Amino acid sequence: MAQGRLTLMDPPIEELLDKVDSKFTLVALGALRARQVNAYYNSLGEGLGRVVPPQVASVSGKPLSIAFEEIAEAKATYSRPTPEELAAEEAELEGAEADLLAVEGGLAAESEAAEPEAAEPDVAEPEVRAEDEGPAAS
Repeated sequence: MAQGRLTLMDPPIEELLDKVDSKFTLVALGALRARQVNAYYNSLGEGLGRVVPPQVASVSGKPLSIAFEEIAEAKATYSRPTPEELAAEEAELEGAEADLLAVEGGLAAESEAAEPEAAEPDVAEPEVRAEDEGPAAS
């Protein structure tokens, strides 16, 4: 005999919450994977092969249902970076920003050296109309 479900959602939310550390992580992971599944279905026939296909055989064709089934079967997982990994990534970003600023500074110096000194821009003199000149114009 078929096993009855207590909720309308399959897999049950309680089962999904056992796979992650919080409901917020569940929402983020489910949404991310659903977007990937949707992108896979949208790219069929293009041969890109950059998006991972669904990892479960699902009765539902909806990307979010497929994502939740993958989470329930531990096919879609997440990992939290350690504080050391975060610090290393931040240091790497700061180094990259410094390199970028150095390159931009070098490019700015080269462009200033390559361009001749610009003369003062020509400022158009205001037009004077004959009626503005007064009695001396006649």
